[in-house]
Amino acid sequence: MRRQVLLILWALGLSYVIGQVSYSVPEEMAKGSVVGNIAHDLGLDLKRLRSGKARVYTGGGVEYIGLNRERGVLLMQERIDREALCGETTPCALHFQLILENPMELFRVTVEITDINDNTPSFTNAEKRFEISESAVIGSKFVLEKAIDSDIGMNGLQQYSLTPTDNFVLKLENQADGSTKAEMVLQKPLDREKQHYISLLLTAKDGGEPQMSGTMQIFINVLDANDNAPTFAKPLYRAKIIENSAKGTSVTTVSASDKDIGSNGEVSYMISPSKRLLYELFKIDSKSGDIVLIGDIDYEKATVYQIDIEVIDSGGLSDSTKVIVDVIDINDNNPHMNIVSKSESIVEDSPPNTVVAMLSISDPDSENNGKVQCNIDDNIPFKIQTTLNGFYTLLTEVALDRELACRYNITVTCSDEGVPSLSSSVTLTLQISDVNDNAPVFESSSYEAYIVENNTPGLSIFTVKARDADWNQNARVSYILEDSSVNGVPVSSYVSVSADSGVIHAVRSFDYEQIKDFQFRVKAQDGGSPPLSSNVTVKVLIQDQNDNPPQVLYPVQTGGSLVAEMVPRSADVGYLVTKVVAVDVDSGQNAWLSYKLQRATDRALFEVGSQNGEIRTIRQVTDKDAVKQRLTVIVEDNGQPSRSATVVVNVAVADSFPEVLSEFTDFTHDKEYNDNLTFYLVLALAVVSFLFITCLVVIISVKIYRWRQSRVLYHSNLPVIPYYPPRYSDTLGTGTLQHVYNYEVCRTTDSRKSDCKFGRAGSQNVLIMEPSSTGTMQRMQSEKSILDEPDSPLENGEIRTIRQVTDKDAVKQRLTVIVEDNGQPSRSATVVVNVAVADSFPEVLSEFTDFTHDKEYNDNLTFYLVLALAVVSFLFITCLVVIISVKIYRWRQSRVLYHSNLPVIPYYPPRYSDTLGTGTLQHVYNYEVCRTTDSRKSDCKFGRAGSQNVLIMEPSSTGTMQRMQSEKSILDEPDSPLEVRLQCLH
Repeated sequence: MRRQVLLILWALGLSYVIGQVSYSVPEEMAKGSVVGNIAHDLGLDLKRLRSGKARVYTGGGVEYIGLNRERGVLLMQERIDREALCGETTPCALHFQLILENPMELFRVTVEITDINDNTPSFTNAEKRFEISESAVIGSKFVLEKAIDSDIGMNGLQQYSLTPTDNFVLKLENQADGSTKAEMVLQKPLDREKQHYISLLLTAKDGGEPQMSGTMQIFINVLDANDNAPTFAKPLYRAKIIENSAKGTSVTTVSASDKDIGSNGEVSYMISPSKRLLYELFKIDSKSGDIVLIGDIDYEKATVYQIDIEVIDSGGLSDSTKVIVDVIDINDNNPHMNIVSKSESIVEDSPPNTVVAMLSISDPDSENNGKVQCNIDDNIPFKIQTTLNGFYTLLTEVALDRELACRYNITVTCSDEGVPSLSSSVTLTLQISDVNDNAPVFESSSYEAYIVENNTPGLSIFTVKARDADWNQNARVSYILEDSSVNGVPVSSYVSVSADSGVIHAVRSFDYEQIKDFQFRVKAQDGGSPPLSSNVTVKVLIQDQNDNPPQVLYPVQTGGSLVAEMVPRSADVGYLVTKVVAVDVDSGQNAWLSYKLQRATDRALFEVGSQNGEIRTIRQVTDKDAVKQRLTVIVEDNGQPSRSATVVVNVAVADSFPEVLSEFTDFTHDKEYNDNLTFYLVLALAVVSFLFITCLVVIISVKIYRWRQSRVLYHSNLPVIPYYPPRYSDTLGTGTLQHVYNYEVCRTTDSRKSDCKFGRAGSQNVLIMEPSSTGTMQRMQSEKSILDEPDSPLENGEIRTIRQVTDKDAVKQRLTVIVEDNGQPSRSATVVVNVAVADSFPEVLSEFTDFTHDKEYNDNLTFYLVLALAVVSFLFITCLVVIISVKIYRWRQSRVLYHSNLPVIPYYPPRYSDTLGTGTLQHVYNYEVCRTTDSRKSDCKFGRAGSQNVLIMEPSSTGTMQRMQSEKSILDEPDSPLEVRLQCLH
């Protein structure tokens, strides 16, 4: 195989390269045969072929040759027959393009198809017959049919031979179209009397290897004299016809003359049968020689036709001529537009002259009719220009901006130069891909946000908003809190920013007294690559809230013990007792304080300055005023709502210490009272709780017992004879009634003669209280006193120290002294003595006023005990009310069922019958009350038996019945009805 490679590269200032390569291959190559290594010949890397999605573009024709990207070679995809592909056209070549993308590149490939000797020379007719007059002169010519060989060159028709050559020889003549004209020339006169029938063999041979040949049999019938052959007026005729001419259009007329006369001078015309196509397009009148059109003429299929015309006289003499018909082109084809390659989208930052699409434009018309010009709209940033003959590229003209236009519809219109002009158009849709070229922009250059202190952590403070002009991921804005610190603490411990919404949340609860404002920066970052960002400053101002009550600085309160102030009885009006000093850490009006006297032992004696908190006397102190004065001062701020603090000031109106101490130790009596109250409250709570728990235990026990009894009855073998009242049915067929039913067992009017025996109730729960039982409670109180000391003086009741008093001894000493007589039994009395071990009055008073703390503790304990007692009592009473209500409801239900009109359907056991029809059975019979199979879910109530009557049947008795009655009951009365009602609640 011979291969020729021609590679031409040149630069056009664009983002693609144009090249050309040529190959030569023989026809009839097998599928998969390698045509050439195009990657090597074009200098392309195999990776480039794969990444560029290299492909073969044939413009819509049959793809005989394909591309193997992995090997970089061209392969034969279809077997090629040169004769079917090109016919007589030489050279025969395939033209296609190799297209690559990213960037777009186009290479022109030409593959020449060389001929092989695969066709045998052949004749249209297997035989040819001549009638030749014996008077035919030597040199007379007889045109022979041309052989047809589709091969070309040396493989085509090369020679003819005629055998035998006794009378005729073969004459060959080369014609202008390159074909060979074969004529049989008479070289020896014919003699009909010697040989009236001659058979010859015409052989046509090609020049291929191996050589191939074809034959045609020639039969000659020798006739009598016709010594003049017809001759054409011209050896060559030329004619023109417009393509798409109507059928029947006259092409031209040929004429021939014969010098003979009569029948020997009559001639007939015919088209040489060497080319079948001509038979389908043209027809000649055998008498007149007029050639007319009978088929469709298309300039794009053939531009010229060569017709061989033969003329024959009646004597068999003939002549031939050639008619050349030129086809005139008209503009009957629109430009054909094929999109070779195009980009669905292009990034907005593509440089100018970026290739967007590549188009193949062709017009099969000729000259001006086939010249095409393409253009696009002027108001779009694109341009179109030609690259090779018939190829156009669409390029960007300027830089693009997706934010101005995100899509373009580009209409390419191509028009030829024919008259009238024909055009075609195609619309390309191009999406502009976004590039992250716009940073997020905040709506404001800075923000201020306000939040009230004591906020809930997670509270939304403010929302920052930034917009990005880009699209999709590039426009997706995320908000980030930039790292910074506030008073040495990371700002992330103060606030957080939602990455998606930009909502700023408080991480902690703010305190205006600790921090009044702070600022930080929020960064808005888009999702592009690389990301673009911008930031903004946010200042958070914390607003004060009245969340701090006033704090009393003086008098100092320690665990409920307050320092008392001394007021001499000689104090005048306006005497300054003390000053209450308080502060409020809030700001503004929330910190404005006012003082009020909330409670006082004697309001007419003291007053408090509303602005300065000074406690002064408002009248003269007298001897009638109590020594112990307790003032409660409330300090309020001016906030909304206002907050307050209280301080208790103990004032002692006295001139000496013993007088004061005797008053302040009166708290002992209050303590004893509180202790007794607490004891009784605890006792009451314990008793009520015990009763409530006992009630719950009894109820649960009864329920469990009944449930277990129902299980026993459920597994018994008693027959089940259910009675379904009207409008009720056993819907599921399980024996379990779906609604409330009543089972009633009623006795007859003479039932006093019958004895009924009922089983004992399923359970009996009895609470037994022994009459002799008594609840006793002993309280033992043990106090350590000086009596426990073995050396205590018991003779005169004097209390003395037995060791040196030290600083470690408690200031407050409590002594309980018991005094006993010597009687039998002895009787006693106790006395509590409070002893103060101190050197000054304030120290003593501070210790003895600790009773205030104890009192407040006792008050709190008393409140919770009362609350617990009330709750438990409420639950206990509620439980009793519910139980009583349920019992009353069931009793009322039983009364309703007793007065109902439900029919009585008695059940007669086997072998018993109502013999007299009076309703009173004459023999021993039983009443059975049976529960359903699901009776464990039912509650049953039985009426108490009126008596226990037993009917005994002697085995030997015949129709007699003895009744043994253990006790006289209401059954003996004629009018006492015994009704047994079973109420089943399902």
